[in-house]
Amino acid sequence: MVDADGFRPNVGIILASAAGQLLWAKRIGMDAWQFPQGGINPGETAEQAVFRELREELGLDPGHVEPLGVTRDWLRYTLPKRYQRKGRIPLCIGQKQRWFALRLTASESAVRFDFGDPPEFERWRWVDYWHPLREVVAFKRDVYQAALHELQPLLRPAPVAPRAMPEGVAGADPGDSLPASGPA
Repeated sequence: MVDADGFRPNVGIILASAAGQLLWAKRIGMDAWQFPQGGINPGETAEQAVFRELREELGLDPGHVEPLGVTRDWLRYTLPKRYQRKGRIPLCIGQKQRWFALRLTASESAVRFDFGDPPEFERWRWVDYWHPLREVVAFKRDVYQAALHELQPLLRPAPVAPRAMPEGVAGADPGDSLPASGPA
């Protein structure tokens, strides 16, 4: 499914930890790291595609994540000529993507690569927020930067539940709480 301008509809997934780090995955047999992403099938919504890709690429179900938001518009990148498949009608010159921000709520052990046929990734790691801009392939960098900038307010570290003030502390009001602690 390619649009009139030659771009294939696609979803990108930025999966954050509670501490605000991002899941960064290594493609099988390549020295290439990226966020999970994949095409939108005919008749499928972007939301349906993101959860299908999440399952296929990372082994995660909707109950393993908290959806945080999505980019307002399509973000596009053009493939270098050497990656464009000549002879295909219509010619796909690149991808247009909606990027989804999700937070992992399950254990890290829920991330698995054996649901895709074939699997796309062989390893993953948590990275600091802007790290992907240093490692992603150059032709995707502008899209990654735009998605990270737009979704940054949603991908901050998860709030830590406030702790109640101990009863009997002088001046403590039952509605008061201590400031949250944890990574900023």
